[in-house]
Amino acid sequence: MVVCDFCPHHCQLAEGQTGFCRTRRNDGGTLVSLNYGQVTSLALDPVEKKPLYHFFPGSYILSVGSFGCNMRCPFCQNYTISQHGAEEVQGYLAPEKLVELAVKYQKQGSIGVAFTYNEPLLSYEYIMDTAPLLRAAGQKVVLVSNGQISARPWKNLLTWVDAVNIDLKAFASDVYTWMGGDLETAKQTIAMAVAAGVHTEVTTLVIPGKNDDREIFTAEVQWLAGLSPEIPLHLSRYFPRYKWTAASTPRQTLIDLQAIAIQHLHHVYLGNV
Repeated sequence: MVVCDFCPHHCQLAEGQTGFCRTRRNDGGTLVSLNYGQVTSLALDPVEKKPLYHFFPGSYILSVGSFGCNMRCPFCQNYTISQHGAEEVQGYLAPEKLVELAVKYQKQGSIGVAFTYNEPLLSYEYIMDTAPLLRAAGQKVVLVSNGQISARPWKNLLTWVDAVNIDLKAFASDVYTWMGGDLETAKQTIAMAVAAGVHTEVTTLVIPGKNDDREIFTAEVQWLAGLSPEIPLHLSRYFPRYKWTAASTPRQTLIDLQAIAIQHLHHVYLGNV
């Protein structure tokens, strides 16, 4: 039996067993990464699409995704790769080849590489091998993540990261449990990024009846402001997707929450509207 301490699930894996995230397996008593260099998605995106509004605005970034996730959000927008496995892989991309592509796309206004689309932290080993090469080539390293990672690997990774957008999916532990994650871990991840001086932006996808309670949301933005009132917050509109069929978030809900947030944070944006 091997215990994976990478994220709050702490999966106990028997020989040959794969973890909750579908990206780590016990192979002879050693945890092996199943998605190392395995690419499902590759695109040149505006940096604002990540979303990052205060990090080299107007530029582009080469965005790469693999497969797997350590959450189970019923409304997942990228469920075909996050909730599926190796059958979605389009090919293998060695760290050196990804750096070559990043440098090539610099001519088109790209500033570096964003690890995104599925949960990028599950490509930890790959990013740890690739990020120093990107930095050496003058490229920026960006992560778009759910923030479900233990403190030790996160601290190691932050050394090589220039910017992050972390999903703060709710500010209630029971809602996080419903999504298959852990609130305190997400908070720790955000706080550590801010403390490390990494450019940090936060996204909350607003889901009616789940995370739109005004009092609880006020606690969320007050907590973020306690880290720094300069943290940009993106309030994103939910649409029915994957297994969740509830009606879309009313625009007025987003407007009301934005009015609360700007009492505490200097930069609050609405998305998917």
